[in-house]
Amino acid sequence: MILITGGSGRLGKELKKYFVGAEAPNSKTLDIANYTAVEKYVSENKPESIIHLAAMTSIPQCEYDKENAWKINVIGTKNLLNACIKYNQSCYFIYMSTACVFSGEKGNYNEDDFPAPKNFYSITKVVAETAVEFAPLREKLIIRSNFVPREKWSYEGAFIDRYGTYLYTDDLAAAIKEVYDARLTGIVHITGDKKMSMYELAKITTPEVLPISYKEFEKKVDYKLTIDMSLNSKRWKKYRLTRI
Repeated sequence: MILITGGSGRLGKELKKYFVGAEAPNSKTLDIANYTAVEKYVSENKPESIIHLAAMTSIPQCEYDKENAWKINVIGTKNLLNACIKYNQSCYFIYMSTACVFSGEKGNYNEDDFPAPKNFYSITKVVAETAVEFAPLREKLIIRSNFVPREKWSYEGAFIDRYGTYLYTDDLAAAIKEVYDARLTGIVHITGDKKMSMYELAKITTPEVLPISYKEFEKKVDYKLTIDMSLNSKRWKKYRLTRI
């Protein structure tokens, strides 16, 4: 049995198309922040693989609700790991991380570059990555990527001066299946083959989106964003951002 946490999210829904029959409980069915519930689930089901997507991903929300961000992103990950260590050490554990673990000052980050988080969300992801990296499980993989849903841009504007090597969620799901089948371990970056601004990305699905400047935006908020999230990979091929 394959367990996908966060299966009701956009990436989770796409992954379920590639992992037919996978279990994908929502947060009400399996609260990853509750170790008793996680232990019971893992001990009873002993999943052969866990693809851990569940997280609080909104950067402002994580800044303003640090307690829940830590509980979900860090404690939730540790709960899954500890249950696997206790009941299922042969589980293939895949953790979905983010390009935001880097400072964003230079871009083009590969798997050997050192994380330097800029905000609380990024801190929680680095801590969770570390927990995965040092957990005594036989097979573990940390995936970093930039991805967005293939749909109308959900904001009025998009940054002209914030960058990434983006993929759509359906492209990323297909790539994760390839990485899964290759049984990679360690850290891998799954990345698009072109660096672009968020504005360039948004215009693909939403031609009327307005250009906005991050430099102006950051004056109005009390948190920092990772400016250049572009990734490179020493371990895996790059993917084209499909525009179909």
